[in-house]
Amino acid sequence: MDPLEFFLRLLVGFGAGCVGGLAGLGGSIIMIPALAMFWGYQDKEAKNEHHVYMAAAMCVNVIVALSSSVLHSKKKAARKDLLMVLIPSMVAGMLLGVTLSSGSKGAWALYAFAGFIWLYCLYNIVTSIKKIPDYPEDSATPVWWKIAIVGAFSGAVAGYLGIGGGILLVPLLNIAKLPLRHAIAGSAGAMWVASLIGATGKMALLPTIQLSDGSHLRIMDALSFAVPMGLGALVGAYLGAILAHRLRLPHLKLAIALILAAASIKMVS
Repeated sequence: MDPLEFFLRLLVGFGAGCVGGLAGLGGSIIMIPALAMFWGYQDKEAKNEHHVYMAAAMCVNVIVALSSSVLHSKKKAARKDLLMVLIPSMVAGMLLGVTLSSGSKGAWALYAFAGFIWLYCLYNIVTSIKKIPDYPEDSATPVWWKIAIVGAFSGAVAGYLGIGGGILLVPLLNIAKLPLRHAIAGSAGAMWVASLIGATGKMALLPTIQLSDGSHLRIMDALSFAVPMGLGALVGAYLGAILAHRLRLPHLKLAIALILAAASIKMVS
């Protein structure tokens, strides 16, 4: 890989980390559209290169989620009884999603990802008009089966789309009456474990996916994106987190979601 190519991938990771830290988004929802638009697909019909982009983004998710989880752990915001159920259920869902996505054309995951972005945009429009209520810090942890359902569902969607899952976990745990701060901490704690296993599974399945010219996807292709993007995302996420406390932009998240919705149209066209 030449230095310019490395720098461009580093820049994608930095942008994803910065926007993610600033607006509370997962890195994949920024990285995957960027990779799809700038590097594109040689396999125009099946778009199986999308699996490489998903695998690379999932690797970066591990780094970002782990750094966030360490911070939440220091502040003692993560509940152990929540994580004991959330982690295994999310891992199981993640493996199911990864297996299903790797067994299908990359185009299917691409279209599903674009649809997910539009649903996320709609969610942001609704919540900008009507805020979701928060709950007191001493609220009880939801019953185990509710946590298991949330974890398995979020993991399955995350594994199929190649995202971290926090974008689903946090609102769903909050809807289950978990305080928002604890929902965010629990999401980070479960997500890095699930993302690690999901990324490993996705990487392992890459060589089983064939392109139109008869060649197969390679693990090194995903790593060549993941390494520079991971380095950029770490720096970007730190900067984004600092800016998030200094900027007072209540509709920033909605604006970013609308930009992503527009980008999703370009992705599938």
